[in-house]
Amino acid sequence: MASTSVSRVLPASPQQVWDLIGGFDALPDWLPYIPESTALEGGRVRRLTNPDGDVIVERLMAYNEVERFYTYAILEAPFPVTGYLSTLRVHTVEGRDDRVEVQWSGRFTPDGVSDAEAEELFAGIYRDGLDALHRTLSA
Repeated sequence: MASTSVSRVLPASPQQVWDLIGGFDALPDWLPYIPESTALEGGRVRRLTNPDGDVIVERLMAYNEVERFYTYAILEAPFPVTGYLSTLRVHTVEGRDDRVEVQWSGRFTPDGVSDAEAEELFAGIYRDGLDALHRTLSA
């Protein structure tokens, strides 16, 4: 099993960030890589489409409004991994109510690629996503 994690401190309050990213169907609000998301099964599953038309289907596995995180599994995607489980989490920054740390982490089993290749793929996706979140918050 391989894993990766990326975090970034952003200039916003934890609640402001959670209000933007905390909805399981909210990726199009801040992630340009995912311009379309359709909620299925009462919001427990999301069907995502990227700009190339690829489909990614994910299931919400855990959600905690108080602790500001959710965990999801990929059911269908064009990625070279199986058993993918990821968490998007908002952390407070001690002593600062105008800063927040957002952490995006995942674990998965590479399929046809090395652990390092799969880890770098998702580290890049997470970095790009947190960069996009920073741009959205700064706009």
